[in-house]
Amino acid sequence: MPAIHLAHSPDSDDAFMFYALAEGRIPTGDRTYVHQLADIETLNQRALRGELDVTAVSFHAYPYLADRYDLLPHGASVGERYGPRLVARQPAPADPRASARARRIAVPGRLTTAYLALRLYQPEFEPVVTRFDQIEDAVLAGSVDAGLLIHEGQLTYQDRGLHLWVDLGEWWFGETGLPLPLGGNAIRRALGLELIRAVSRDLKASIAFALEHRDDALRYAQRFARGMDRATTDRFVGMYVNQFTLDYGERGRQAVETLLEHGARAGLVPRVPVRFVDQEGVPSPARC
Repeated sequence: MPAIHLAHSPDSDDAFMFYALAEGRIPTGDRTYVHQLADIETLNQRALRGELDVTAVSFHAYPYLADRYDLLPHGASVGERYGPRLVARQPAPADPRASARARRIAVPGRLTTAYLALRLYQPEFEPVVTRFDQIEDAVLAGSVDAGLLIHEGQLTYQDRGLHLWVDLGEWWFGETGLPLPLGGNAIRRALGLELIRAVSRDLKASIAFALEHRDDALRYAQRFARGMDRATTDRFVGMYVNQFTLDYGERGRQAVETLLEHGARAGLVPRVPVRFVDQEGVPSPARC
């Protein structure tokens, strides 16, 4: 069997959930996985071109991929009352939403869910696409007015003297009562039902193994922590490898549908059915 190309971002939470697959800690039969690491916007663009078998994608990108990819039920990054954070050099104004209007804001990519959420929060700003790990530098240098942080920057921005204007996960919960779904794992429909079922099982087993062997998985994830200490890495992994990661459940799926419905109503994404793959690999169309 040809190797399965599995792509994810070079971050401690993704490394944690893929640890068992990357290190050969679980049996996968005759299936071998080639891990490809890239920032999430690069993965979104590669998925648009159909280059990857299994890949992490932003939910913002999913409507543009739905003609060839389904969402696996495992591996979601979902923030329960937390998510991407808008930060600036100045302390938060009395009305951050109004103050963000017409500002130059560094964003980690136009297909990231962070960007979609910010557009829902404040549609009138000038986006400056910036690699996610260079956003804080851009804010500090004054080349942008504010920056939208994802990954570990959500926890470390204060160390660099930046100020929080809004946590979009907290804002989203106030709007909907739901967590903010940021990214999931998508699989090419062309792989066929039998292989999709097997990959789904492997991914779930990898996440379960990491949760059951947390210390070992954290040691592996620390290699991708970009300077975070062990305690901060543990906290970050705990934020995005949670109950939704093993399986979305009804609430997690509702969160994805609600986000994309809000995006469609605002004219920010096309309206498409959201197709999840259940544990047996059977596509399950959801409402949207």
